[in-house]
Amino acid sequence: MLVGLKIENIAVIENADIVFDKGLNVLTGETGAGKSIVIDSINAVLGERTSRELIRTGAENASVFAEFCDVPPAINTVLDEIGIEKMSDNSLTLSRKLSASGKNSCRVNGCAVTVSVLKEIGSRLINIHGQHDNQSLLSPEKHCGFIDKLAENDDLRAEYRRVFTELVAVKKELDALYDSRDEKAARLDYLNYQIEEITAADVKIGERDELSKEKNLLANSGKVVKALQRAYAMLSGDGGILSSLEECVQDTETAAKYFSEAEKTAEGIRGATYELADFSAELGRLKDSFDYNPARLSEIDERLDFLYRLSMKYGAEETDILAYLEKIQKEKSEIEISDERISELEKNLFALSDKIKILSANLTESRMAAARAFEKSVKAELEFLDMPKVEFVVDRKATALTSKGADAIEFLISANPGQDPRPIAKIASGGELSRIMLAIKNVLSDKDDTGTLIFDEVDAGVSGSAAEKIALKLYQVSGGRQVICVTHLARIAAQADRHMKITKSVENSKTYTSIIPLDFEQRAAEIARITAGGSVTALQLETAKEMLRKAKGDL
Repeated sequence: MLVGLKIENIAVIENADIVFDKGLNVLTGETGAGKSIVIDSINAVLGERTSRELIRTGAENASVFAEFCDVPPAINTVLDEIGIEKMSDNSLTLSRKLSASGKNSCRVNGCAVTVSVLKEIGSRLINIHGQHDNQSLLSPEKHCGFIDKLAENDDLRAEYRRVFTELVAVKKELDALYDSRDEKAARLDYLNYQIEEITAADVKIGERDELSKEKNLLANSGKVVKALQRAYAMLSGDGGILSSLEECVQDTETAAKYFSEAEKTAEGIRGATYELADFSAELGRLKDSFDYNPARLSEIDERLDFLYRLSMKYGAEETDILAYLEKIQKEKSEIEISDERISELEKNLFALSDKIKILSANLTESRMAAARAFEKSVKAELEFLDMPKVEFVVDRKATALTSKGADAIEFLISANPGQDPRPIAKIASGGELSRIMLAIKNVLSDKDDTGTLIFDEVDAGVSGSAAEKIALKLYQVSGGRQVICVTHLARIAAQADRHMKITKSVENSKTYTSIIPLDFEQRAAEIARITAGGSVTALQLETAKEMLRKAKGDL
């Protein structure tokens, strides 16, 4: 419930502190006094879009501060989610500061928040209904929401939305897979060709270096054979190094028999002779084992050429080719998995389609059951509000599945007997719209947990008995919640639990608006002014007092 509103530098209001009470709060005043500015200020502090033109002329900033008590549990849940500390007495404060530069400063319980957070919280605290309430009554897309409130089908709608969201996601993924299936089939054929080519090549790391070395050896085989033969002959042939060295060893050993200092040298030369004999044997083996095969050279050339062509396609080095093979094998696996995914998604799509049909039918059933009860209740309310001949119909047409179901719901009325019901926007006058909205709000009053309802000139276009009935209905609606009403009707003003008058004055070429709570005598004078429309007579004043006493049951 809104208990206090402080306004600074909003249009013609320089400074105003307004105290609201439970029940029916009424704002009256002459045309242009600033009643709509109070509503604009409330809209601003609830996070609605504002204009810099709202700032009072000559002021740099404007601000609105609102205090609430007995906030609903849903608000505390939101506060917990965004990390704002709750008040111990279950109260809540909202504030918004507007600047001429266009910057906004928004706070909840003193904590800075964004405008969107302010709006989310504000929408749960107050519902404001304008003179024609165009956005709800004149917009068919809003009508289903009224029926859902009465149907209390939140759990069913939540389950439907969950399944619908999953269904849309599955279909989107399937469509993407279908669109790319032909392309992927061609790609798979190409990948299979590449994989087969690389796999058949049996590429080994370092193979080209080894083949190049072998090719170089074979290309120089003649030189190798000739060099080995010459080296062997020099070491082991007639008159070669070994035969000469043997004579050297014998002479040195002879000298060592008599000259001991030559013994070590003789042993060293003998050892060298043994080593050279081993090298001679190795040279002989190498010479005899070296095999030159011209066909092998051709094979190496063919293999190197093949590997070169392979490297031009798949990578310069063997490691690059093998890495590419691993990459395309993975890609092939993913394509094959996508085919499996299509099969899996198709099964899931069929299951979700069956489920959504059942949920959609259940949702429609719940809405139509509520719609029939809604029609009867609204019709009864309209009869009370002096519209007994109006037929009110909830029209439902089947649609394709949407996130809200398969129902297009629109409110139709027939103002006169014999006329077919037609959309409200095409038939209802301003006064009829006011009464229809009031009737709907009264029917839904038990389903709406919003603590405060504001009606901005809901009485427009009505008078006489209809005005009296509207006054009684507003009073009834205020029995379970706070109602704030801007009105020009004396009968509504007389029903108020708290009556405030908005006045405008001009001082030093500046316009000022004041909001004054009225006592019994002041209320009588204001009601008499509303009734008279000009100067007030003693009789009109007394009649106004009688209206007030009657409203309070004192007569």
